[in-house]
Amino acid sequence: MKYLVVSDNHGVASYLEDIKAKWLNNVDYFFHCGDSELSPEDDIWSTFHVVRGNCDYYQEYDTVEVVETSEDRVLLTHGHLFNVNMTFDKLLYQAEEVQANIVLYGHTHQLFVDMVDDILLLNPGSISQPRGKYSYLKTYAIITHQSDGYLVEYYNERHELQKELTHFFLMD
Repeated sequence: MKYLVVSDNHGVASYLEDIKAKWLNNVDYFFHCGDSELSPEDDIWSTFHVVRGNCDYYQEYDTVEVVETSEDRVLLTHGHLFNVNMTFDKLLYQAEEVQANIVLYGHTHQLFVDMVDDILLLNPGSISQPRGKYSYLKTYAIITHQSDGYLVEYYNERHELQKELTHFFLMD
């Protein structure tokens, strides 16, 4: 099972269209962690699960979505309502509440991945306005659920694998 995760394109629809064209037949799910600034009627949302970020002003977007796949239970949110700039406590508590084993969030524009209490916690970074240690690198992520764990790979906006950012997390 493969999940593509992108966030914070801030109105640049071409990034999402390009990602969709590149990966449409190669991943099982597309997730967008908010701050798209695109209309809920945009055709791109026929492919992506999407949530509302702090810069999305359309009320039609949910702030949290739980997606059940054949392999995982995924909690999708932007993160601003969970104070992700300061702590992951509220986000992890919500994951436990809904029994999610993968949490996807955005908001910080900083890529991040870790396994915390058997929950894969991932921020794909920003595809248009990255910040932090990798502020020079526009990114999205692909999670591959394997029999023994999760392979997490980050790609830049030209779909080039960033090998140094690859992680593998064993499942218990």
